[in-house]
Amino acid sequence: MRKILKFTAPALVLVAAIGSVMALAAAKEAPEKKEEAPRQVSLYVDEVRAENVTISVRTQGEVRAKTEIDIVPQVSGRIVSISDSFSEGAGFVPGEALIQIEDSDYKLAVTSAEARVAEARVRLEQELADARIKKKQWQDWVKDGAPTPLALNQPQVAEAQAKLRAAEADLENAKLDLDRTQIKLPFQGRVLERTAGVGQFVNVGAKLGRVFATDKVEVRLPLTDSQLAELNLPIGFVASAQHQAPKVTFSANLGGEDHEWVGRVVRTHASVDQQTRLMYAVAQVEDPYGLAVDATGMPLAVGLFVSAEIEGVKPQNALVMPRLALRSEDKVYVIKDEKLEIRTVDVLSTSEDQVIVTSGVEPGEQVVTSPVRGAYDGMGAVAITRNAQADPASR
Repeated sequence: MRKILKFTAPALVLVAAIGSVMALAAAKEAPEKKEEAPRQVSLYVDEVRAENVTISVRTQGEVRAKTEIDIVPQVSGRIVSISDSFSEGAGFVPGEALIQIEDSDYKLAVTSAEARVAEARVRLEQELADARIKKKQWQDWVKDGAPTPLALNQPQVAEAQAKLRAAEADLENAKLDLDRTQIKLPFQGRVLERTAGVGQFVNVGAKLGRVFATDKVEVRLPLTDSQLAELNLPIGFVASAQHQAPKVTFSANLGGEDHEWVGRVVRTHASVDQQTRLMYAVAQVEDPYGLAVDATGMPLAVGLFVSAEIEGVKPQNALVMPRLALRSEDKVYVIKDEKLEIRTVDVLSTSEDQVIVTSGVEPGEQVVTSPVRGAYDGMGAVAITRNAQADPASR
């Protein structure tokens, strides 16, 4: 019995102590919990503006000559001289002789043709004289009945006239061949390629080089169907007095310097590209190596790859905001009553500086232009403007 008490007494004391501690803890009042208000974030904002805008479309393309041809001779012979203007990169004027083919044989052909024409004329005069004599003889001697054409020498006259016309045609052809020994072009242009040399014998149709006209260049610009709609351009459009050609601004960076040129959309293709499913507009620039050069004197050179901004022709009401305000999936953040609202907008057009929308925001509302992490609807936010933050008096 004593042994049992010896071991159980300390255990009973420990249990009683634990129970008293728990009772005191239960009797103690719980500490008051304080809920902290969400922390507000300061974000840069800009105001949505309602404007009457003319939508422009950005695209790109390669500059091509409107007229580009191969130089081929129309007569055979040996090349005896080549103009300095017929060198790669050089320019030429209309009617300038670029290549001279040996013309001795062609001059002889002209002389022979002239002799045949003179002979045919003599023959015709003889037959006409015979016809007059036979007609008089018939009137003096026969008198009765109508003479046959042969009796009046009419078939012989007709034959002589035909031979004269043939001889004159041969003479014109000989003169034309002689003129073709000088290769000339009816337009002003530049040389892309030259494959001929002095002393070379060339045949009719042989390629001697390639040139292009510098009066006009064209740029083929790919467009989606929505871009055509934004520009109010139909498929198969052709510029005219009734249908104004939209203005196009071309730009390119050459040697670290930006250059700009101005042209017009003159037509759109009447079909859709089967591979890309795109439509193409063709812009044209007049006198790209002369009047159309930019302020630095840089021409819109053939082969240059350029960016293009096509100006729309139909103004419309829209909402304009900075490009930084547009988030992924066409979302924008609007601060209203110090709360962040996430909205979806209908984007009409975007550029490097601004975005144009038709709905989703209202004029005068403040859209966030600074980065936001973990944004959610109802997040506390304070709007600040960059001008106000930069002005010490506004602090």
